[in-house]
Amino acid sequence: MSDRFHLPRAWPQRLAEFQIPLPALLRRAGLPETFFRQEKIVATTAQVFALWRAVRDLTPDPAIGLKMGEEPRFELYHPTTVAAVCSQSFRDALQRIARFKQLTCPQHLRVLTTGDEASVEFIYPEAQEPQPDILADLVLSWVLGIARRGTDGRITPLRLELTRPVNHRPLLESHFGCRVRFKAGRDALVFRNRDLDLPFVTHNEELLAAIGAHLEAEFQERNAAADIGDQVKRSLKRSLAGRRPTLQQTAREMGTSVRTLQRRLTEAGITFQQVLEDTRRELARHYLTHSTVDLNTVAYFLGYEHANSFFRAFQGWEGIPPGEWRAQHRTKLSRTA
Repeated sequence: MSDRFHLPRAWPQRLAEFQIPLPALLRRAGLPETFFRQEKIVATTAQVFALWRAVRDLTPDPAIGLKMGEEPRFELYHPTTVAAVCSQSFRDALQRIARFKQLTCPQHLRVLTTGDEASVEFIYPEAQEPQPDILADLVLSWVLGIARRGTDGRITPLRLELTRPVNHRPLLESHFGCRVRFKAGRDALVFRNRDLDLPFVTHNEELLAAIGAHLEAEFQERNAAADIGDQVKRSLKRSLAGRRPTLQQTAREMGTSVRTLQRRLTEAGITFQQVLEDTRRELARHYLTHSTVDLNTVAYFLGYEHANSFFRAFQGWEGIPPGEWRAQHRTKLSRTA
């Protein structure tokens, strides 16, 4: 799975409804002013996290994530949410969400059952830092909203576990209807296991079938996007060392025309430069972790003409210089060896 979130087209409008100024948001998140004008709004995990941190900085409302996660207007639901609400039970809804997340974006829903308890949490496999608190509020509020709507309010969590320090306890306990455990090892909602099997009063087989067909078509479209991105990435990994890769060279090595490759990338909602940067980042992390070659050689392997260009790019990817990153990760590896 590539590190690609496809953000809903309604996302900018939803932010504007909460008086979040989009230009200021993008500046604070370090994103270009054209970000929301993409034909398909695509973002990496790091960019999504940066956006939510910026939202947190730009609003004084501590409940912003909770409010955005609990959308009362059914007509604005994403098809995944509609499919979940139309499921047979809460467990069925969670399984549908988990499958779609697993197949389409770098955000996984994990349900763990321990005795009489079942916990629900979101995992970000591409994340290099903890998820922002506001994002945890949003996604857990979203899950609870599905449970409440589907069971007509019959589900109440046992507790909410949060990694953050104690803050806004009354607000969170009022919203989720349960006690909160702060400084926990995860961000998760914990339910009674038996409650996951409560039937949904909103179960609609016909609508579920229609939405299922839509989601399947969306999955096939995104799968095709991943395919062309992976194909280009494989080609780049074979040819990066010692030269600056171009779209023309890559098309030639893939046995296709520049026009065809450009069209397929556009249809997939990605650019050649994005794939190139992803490839360089993956290889950089591999070389720094698993080899002893010096930084100038790593820059050469990645196709940079000047080592300083690599240093600047890596600082942008990881937030620290490559030498410091290597030292930190070598230390982690030695501790787990």
